[in-house]
Amino acid sequence: MPHLTLEIESLAYGGDAIARAEDGRCVFVPGGCPGDTVLADIAEDHGKYLRARIVEVVEPSTDRRKPPCPYFGECGGCQWQHVSHSAQVDAKRAAVVDALTRIGGVVEPSVSDVLVGGQAYGYRNRIELTADTDARGGLVLGLTAFGTNRVVPIEKCLLLPEKVRAYPKALAGALRFLSRGGSLGLLRVAVRVASGTGDIEVDLWASPGPFPRAAAVKTLSSAARFETLTRVLVRGDVKSRDISNVEVLAGRGYLRERMGEFEFKISAPSFFQVNTAVAEAMTSLVVSECAADGSDRVLDLYAGVGTFTLPLADVAGDVVALESYGPAVRDLRRNLESAGADVDVAPGDTLRVLPELGSADIIVVDPPRVGLADSVSEALAATGARRIVYVSCDPATLARDVKRLAGVGYSLVRATPVDLFPQTYHIETVAVLDRDRP
Repeated sequence: MPHLTLEIESLAYGGDAIARAEDGRCVFVPGGCPGDTVLADIAEDHGKYLRARIVEVVEPSTDRRKPPCPYFGECGGCQWQHVSHSAQVDAKRAAVVDALTRIGGVVEPSVSDVLVGGQAYGYRNRIELTADTDARGGLVLGLTAFGTNRVVPIEKCLLLPEKVRAYPKALAGALRFLSRGGSLGLLRVAVRVASGTGDIEVDLWASPGPFPRAAAVKTLSSAARFETLTRVLVRGDVKSRDISNVEVLAGRGYLRERMGEFEFKISAPSFFQVNTAVAEAMTSLVVSECAADGSDRVLDLYAGVGTFTLPLADVAGDVVALESYGPAVRDLRRNLESAGADVDVAPGDTLRVLPELGSADIIVVDPPRVGLADSVSEALAATGARRIVYVSCDPATLARDVKRLAGVGYSLVRATPVDLFPQTYHIETVAVLDRDRP
């Protein structure tokens, strides 16, 4: 079959580039850049659309860049290193507009320019490496190839700050040495580095079982510097974050990170945004969009360790933070106490606890990628809140929830995409919805 000549038109949320076949069908092209002319082979025919594989870039786009990472194209950590940052940003805004229009049913949604900041590389404060074995049975650490479970061993990651960039190689060597004495039960290894305090933490996610604690501290300490070393014991699949215990092998047992005037103590299981510099700007945006005065009652749902809770306590009359994940609740309480913030903490599931919290003036929601559960929109409306500020990490679920909220009386005012994850297709969005006037 002869090669197809394709003109790459845009980037899709999910990482692929998009072109059009002669018959008008959409063609998804991994590794393409808007403005490229490429020769490609059809890899998959799905009827209404095609997937193609680039054979040759005949005429590269002015936005095409040489990826600096030797693992790019194999490792699934990044999808867009070959695309200029400005083109990445344009594609992310377009993805939010498309989702709100196509899925959310919003006519001409007001989508602001993308909030950018920090660095295009070296911005991540956390990386999770999957533990695997090589052909000889030796332990390796790496990232999974895009769309598969295959682990790509890596020695360094350019998205990490310089001082921990080579930690994957150093930790893999030390853990390989330790595993000669028997299985360590390792599932993942997390490296965390705080930009605000300089703290470094290494977390060994593992199944319960025998473990050489003293030898691990000695061997890992000689391979890499850290303030804290933990062993996080999980039940079942590590993705479920079902924690049975956290063993502090060395140090204080948590990472200290600073954003603005606040310091956060974050334990190994708890979530914290991976890009501290841009997260700080996003937090300021969220607080500003709340437009709270000293008399407003604000509910902070899916509050985590208190990223939004602490600054909201400075501007609102009353703040209630709702969080269901046990480790995050403990971190939240500790952070509120350290800051001297007068905030009520409501632990538990949102759908169950929210009806018990009564009325509210403003609500902040920052749900996981799956978005809000089916009946949460009705529970939000029942509070009588005049404004909802929705922080989303997925345009599709945001758009779906915007449509659901429209059904209970809230209209989208504006959405601001936030570029927390340069070199990837991922985009955070801060959406403002106001209650419709009778």
